[in-house]
Amino acid sequence: MKKLFLTGIVLLLLMQTFACDICGCSSGNYYLGLFPQFRKHFFGIRYTFRSFNSQVANDATQFSKDFYQTMELWSGWNIGRKWQVVAFVPYNINKQTSDDGVKKTNGLGDVSFILNYHLLNTRSGHKNNMVSQQLLVGGGLKLPTGKFNVDPNDIVPTANAQAGSGSVDFILNALYTYHINNWGVNSNLNYKINSSADAYKFGNRLTASAFVFHSISTAKVTFNPNAGVLYENLRSNKLDKVKVDDTGGNAVMASGGLEINFSKVAVGFNTQLPVVQNFSNGQTDTKIRGMMHVTFIL
Repeated sequence: MKKLFLTGIVLLLLMQTFACDICGCSSGNYYLGLFPQFRKHFFGIRYTFRSFNSQVANDATQFSKDFYQTMELWSGWNIGRKWQVVAFVPYNINKQTSDDGVKKTNGLGDVSFILNYHLLNTRSGHKNNMVSQQLLVGGGLKLPTGKFNVDPNDIVPTANAQAGSGSVDFILNALYTYHINNWGVNSNLNYKINSSADAYKFGNRLTASAFVFHSISTAKVTFNPNAGVLYENLRSNKLDKVKVDDTGGNAVMASGGLEINFSKVAVGFNTQLPVVQNFSNGQTDTKIRGMMHVTFIL
């Protein structure tokens, strides 16, 4: 069987390399989508992209159009009945077109690990009326494996153009799934606490999502169309513990996608469109986002 990986999340959100200092996003994305169900182990590749348009208020000559892509290896292990480890290894491909020209940055991003605990894992009912619930809570680390080489004389714009954040960051995570017959609800809450690198600190990030999905099964394939909403909140960045103007913001995204399971192989995609947003005091707009993956389940 040929293992064709076209794709690869969660993990680059970098914003800005132009002369002005506005910035809509800090580095790090931990949106998971519908998490794969597995007995022992899974591994695969995910591809994510994000796009942003920025323009300085009252100065149309200062602008930026940015497109960020990530090819990411991800893998998970169940340890006994209660514990689960998930790892992410991203490779980032960034293109930023601004009034200063075009800049491209490629490279290994920041590797992350999350350790989850099964706080709730129940299954009841019978074949035609089966109910299951799963609640995982945990935390993890993001390591500074991505390149972070800032210009100390111009740290605010250069910090946002790096492959990594240069810091060890902490992740708190909760994932809940409720499944009754062929319908289910999946929700995720993620909070990333960032530390400083070279006196620069990206703002902490809160991400929350909720999805409804429906399972349609044939003899060999299961289809899971899904739709939901994603909320994202970014705190302001800081330089020498002082707030950097026009950084941070929040957004509500509408999302839809499809997961397809072939025995031990799962493929899927997801798109997100902004419903309400306010980044960089209205100077940055997030556009369409997307994710695709191929995952092998053991």
